[in-house]
Amino acid sequence: MTVTVLLFASYADIVGRSEIELDVGTGATVKDVIARVRALGDAHRLPPAPMVAVNEQYASHDRELEAGDEVAFIPPVAGG
Repeated sequence: MTVTVLLFASYADIVGRSEIELDVGTGATVKDVIARVRALGDAHRLPPAPMVAVNEQYASHDRELEAGDEVAFIPPVAGG
């Protein structure tokens, strides 16, 4: 099955793109997607446990994914 990974701000800069289509097996979890993304090029510089959202809802790393899900890596935000 295919899921779409969205990367924003510094995470997109690290990976070198803002969107990735990943083929994952049935029963794949957010944790599995994080591991696959971190294995790409310089993406090992991403945090091992980033905040993520699945289909625009914050999600835990053990959330099981379905075909067509959108997994967004949410970078830390600072401001004042």
